[in-house]
Formats: sequence, structure tokens, C-alpha cells
Amino acid sequence: MQRYEFKVVPAPRRGEKVRGVKTTEERFAHALTGLLNEMGRDGWDYVRADALPCDERVGLTGSKTSFQNMLVFRRTLDAVASAVRLTVTDPVAVGPRLGSAEAAPGPAPALGPANGGAGNGPLGGANNGTIGGTVGGAVGGATIGPKNGLVAG
Repeated sequence: MQRYEFKVVPAPRRGEKVRGVKTTEERFAHALTGLLNEMGRDGWDYVRADALPCDERVGLTGSKTSFQNMLVFRRTLDAVASAVRLTVTDPVAVGPRLGSAEAAPGPAPALGPANGGAGNGPLGGANNGTIGGTVGGAVGGATIGPKNGLVAG
């Protein structure tokens, strides 16, 4: 039993201007031909066109139903595998491997206040007239500025 993958795309709404193509019907046919050929190059087979209902919001509480013209394509899953098949000709260089992400066994280090217990800003550091004070304590921390967020301190 063959398995398929489907793709639905909106149909073109207007034609494309091209030299030598004058009427609206010819321009629209040219735009549709271009879309069908592009999908065919990627392995998609045209199945059908559908006009499907779509609910849209109008104002704050209203809604209306419009119909969208959609084109339905399909391709076999075997075609997807052959189109995506990759070959590696050159070996890929692998960088140095890092150690384990697990912490070494033993007691956890003692934690204290970030600023040594002193400070008058909202986050414990000196306020310095900025919004938010300092992050990470008064020494070597970063200041949250009013315009650009984080400023190195």
C-alpha cells in the first residue's frame, strides 16, 4: 500500500504580468502554470482545487465566512526519502568532547546573600538612580538601566 504526504497551498488570486501575455485569463493561467510547475519540480502531484470556508473576525465580536481557493498536492513518501537523501563525501570534523554535565559528588557549596547582606536597592545593591538597581550585588554586578535594560557595571 502506498503512503502519501499532502500539501495544500492557496491558489493565485491574480495573474502575473509577462511580456506577450495580454488578457486577464492568460495572465492568470501563466501564474497558475508557474505554481504547478514549481510544485512538480519538488515531486508534488496536483490532486484538485477546492473552495473551502474560512471564518474571519470582523470588528470585536463579529465574524464572517469567506471561501478560500486552495490547491491540493500529494507525493508518495518514497519520493520524499529519495529527494532528501544526503550523501557525505568529506568526513565531518568533530570538535573536542566535553566532560559530563553531572556535578561531582560531595556536599553542596554554602550559599549566602548575593551582595553580602548590605544594600538599599530593590535587588539588594546600590540604586544609583537607575530603575531596578544592580544585579549580582554592588561589586562587579550589572545595572539595569532605564533605556536599554542590562548595563555592565
